[in-house]
Amino acid sequence: MKIKVIIHEPEEGGCWAEVPAIEGCATQGDTMDELMTNLEDAVEGCLSVDLSTMELSKNDAVVELTV
Repeated sequence: MKIKVIIHEPEEGGCWAEVPAIEGCATQGDTMDELMTNLEDAVEGCLSVDLSTMELSKNDAVVELTV
């Protein structure tokens, strides 16, 4: 999966990023390497689903989609 990210580098240092395709998905880092690691965690967290809190009927199915 490829996803577009907007990276901001403020004058005071560090950097932060937002993922426009996922509402509310943003993170920051002191370095670009830290930001990229945090971005992976942020996107994974925003897209994760806790199935234990969902009510599924016997006719429902859970599948994973790779894009």
